[in-house]
Amino acid sequence: MSDTRTPAQIEADIVRRREQLAEMLDEIGVRVHPKTMIGDAKAKVASTVDATAGRAFVAVNRTVSDVKARFVSEEGAPRLERVVPVALVAVGLVGLLAMSARRRRV
Repeated sequence: MSDTRTPAQIEADIVRRREQLAEMLDEIGVRVHPKTMIGDAKAKVASTVDATAGRAFVAVNRTVSDVKARFVSEEGAPRLERVVPVALVAVGLVGLLAMSARRRRV
């Protein structure tokens, strides 16, 4: 294979490749610069936190809706057959805790 390029073409090719290399090195320098790396890391953490918070919000919202559905009818009226037993258990627990606290003081 013979090279049929002229010296001027070879020189122009060398200049073009040097410019490409310089551009690549500049880009690499920007990518590995500490401020760039810190900014990328912060963005990744923020994205992860946002995604996690979003999933947590959805899970909590679903749980609250499920609990609400157990104690409130679709019309919005309380389901007394479920509310009354839970209220009685809660009152009983508060009473036990109060009695326990009173015994400790005496």
